[in-house]
Amino acid sequence: MATDALRARVLAEVAELRLAIGWAVLNGHPRDDRDPMLTPGGDGTPEVREHAVPELAMARETHPATTRALIADGLDLVHRLPLTWAVVEAGDCEPWVARKVAVICRSLLSEQVVTVDRAVAKAIAGHAPSTVLEIARAKVIEADPETHRAEQERSRHQRYVSLSRSDEFGYRHLIARITAGDAAWLDAMVDRVADILTTTMGHDHNHDELRSIALGWLARPADLLKLLLEHTDEPVEGDEHTGKDRPAWAPGHLADTLDKLTAMSARKLAKLRGRGRLFVHLTDEALRNRTGIARIEGVGPIDVRQLHEVLGHADVTVTPVLDLRMRRRVDAYEHPETIKDHVWTQTGGDCFPFTPRTATRDSVDYDHAVPYDDTGPPGQTGPHNSGPLRRRHHRTKTHGGLTTRIVGPGRHLWRTPHGRALLVDHTGTHRINPHEASAMADAIDDGIELYFASALPYAPA
Repeated sequence: MATDALRARVLAEVAELRLAIGWAVLNGHPRDDRDPMLTPGGDGTPEVREHAVPELAMARETHPATTRALIADGLDLVHRLPLTWAVVEAGDCEPWVARKVAVICRSLLSEQVVTVDRAVAKAIAGHAPSTVLEIARAKVIEADPETHRAEQERSRHQRYVSLSRSDEFGYRHLIARITAGDAAWLDAMVDRVADILTTTMGHDHNHDELRSIALGWLARPADLLKLLLEHTDEPVEGDEHTGKDRPAWAPGHLADTLDKLTAMSARKLAKLRGRGRLFVHLTDEALRNRTGIARIEGVGPIDVRQLHEVLGHADVTVTPVLDLRMRRRVDAYEHPETIKDHVWTQTGGDCFPFTPRTATRDSVDYDHAVPYDDTGPPGQTGPHNSGPLRRRHHRTKTHGGLTTRIVGPGRHLWRTPHGRALLVDHTGTHRINPHEASAMADAIDDGIELYFASALPYAPA
């Protein structure tokens, strides 16, 4: 019933879009020389009588601006995003997501928007809305990099830091718009100071509270340097105590702090600001030519030339490329880091149905699809039996009666207590026939991967 209700709502929204498009067609020509015309959509969409918009708005009981936006989105979908519109018309996606895509790419010329249309049409039926919108933003950058760089330059002057009014308890909110790179390093520094405060302030404060206190330390640079130097945990040359490294600096006067600071190497100074971890996805061509799109987990798509802003002058650790063809398995319940890297790279995000791929590698649990059995066979832990899940989704699977199987690299088969079956893979989430789901699960036990053309939007490679 829930599925039927969802489809009825989606088709009703499609009908509303069709009505707005039809109204625009009926009012696509002026009645006389004094009848103004406007172009609500993007490049390549037709004009509409300006005075016709309020009339439709009254019938819809909405503000004219709301109705004008509906007309603009509908015209964009029909004339600029026809492949995406075909998916919308079929009722296979949320219309509001397609409308959002139309807004995101409205500034593109009609010949440029084709790139966005192709990519979004492939993803919108199965991926979470945030994933689809991220794809759209990336393709907009790819389609018109010069305009994106101009907008990026303009947005530099829109950065700010502001404070809210104090509440009745004397607390305020600090709100800032800064570059992705500064944000990553600021977050790493706040985490570093919070970790130190965990040892100095006891366990009477939760982590978020300690991060708030840590941010206040950033306003006292001398005290902050003293705190960091006391907890650098770098071995000191000539230290006779080899059993345990003593702090690189002992408490003293500020002059001693500055002397120690000036004596430190650039590499040791860099370590004072903490360590951040970012996963950057880009092609070898983008790295070689310095053009194209890079995707940063937790940040989103950026122009590859912006990477220097994110990475700054940090020491960058490059990890070896994983060969996903290897059959990595271990006998222990715990997932080694190599297994986690393999599972994460193979899956690309939280594998729960219809969930956004916005999770980061370190914010998920690595769950055994088939529960680990202490008395079971060896090699139960590996990419063949593991999927990344946010903690909330992990609990839902454990206690909600859901079952899952890995039916191929990056392919996660989910089944509900009431017999629904869903397949999560690189194309998103798709409902499949329960009989096909059973065949997939049975076949994988024999090492066979099954692909049903009727259920999947792609042909297996």
